[in-house]
Amino acid sequence: MKTSTENIMSLILKFAVVTSASVGIPMSAAANEARFMSGKTVFMFFTVQSNILIAIVCLIGGIMMIKGIKPGQKWYVLKYVSTVAITLTGIVFCFVLAPTLGAHAWNVQNILTHVVVPLSAIIDFYVSGAETRIDRKAVFLVTIPPLLYAIYAGIGFTLDWQFAPGFNYPYFFLNWGSPAGAFGFSKELPFMGTGWWILVILCFLLCIGFLYLYTLDKLNSKRR
Repeated sequence: MKTSTENIMSLILKFAVVTSASVGIPMSAAANEARFMSGKTVFMFFTVQSNILIAIVCLIGGIMMIKGIKPGQKWYVLKYVSTVAITLTGIVFCFVLAPTLGAHAWNVQNILTHVVVPLSAIIDFYVSGAETRIDRKAVFLVTIPPLLYAIYAGIGFTLDWQFAPGFNYPYFFLNWGSPAGAFGFSKELPFMGTGWWILVILCFLLCIGFLYLYTLDKLNSKRR
């Protein structure tokens, strides 16, 4: 059973997730409005979609905690999947996108949505998951959000949606029209085809998913 300290910490972390996403997303939309003349396009990116998902999950979890309702197993699985999704957002931004963006990368909205939200969500996953066991088979569910987004981005590429003026793809590694194509390679970005990027990301997600479940089980065994 979680202690009162763990419950309070979990509520604080959930509040940090919901607040940071609620502040960071409108700031991103406003910045997008100034740069691209259409703040609505910011919602076409996985960053915002994963922030909205984890914020909704944490909001529901926080309300249940305040009302004294114990979240069911389905909520914990959804929390797990959304936590892995926001982890992908943070890691891809910090280690793949930020190096290509330079000084423009580390503004307030990016720090909130790509750093604060992911870190708070990850820590809360372990705090809120005290004495909770998630079936190892659930690891395959973590591939659903990015796969759905890859399909969404692929449709956008085919229909020439404008994720930004002159760009019918959201991220350089989802550009099916790059010199690397689908399964080729190139000496410049994106270096390898979109199909390879998707496979690498899915394998990475499975590794992260297994790691989270393994460490959660280890922490819970120590609690016992």
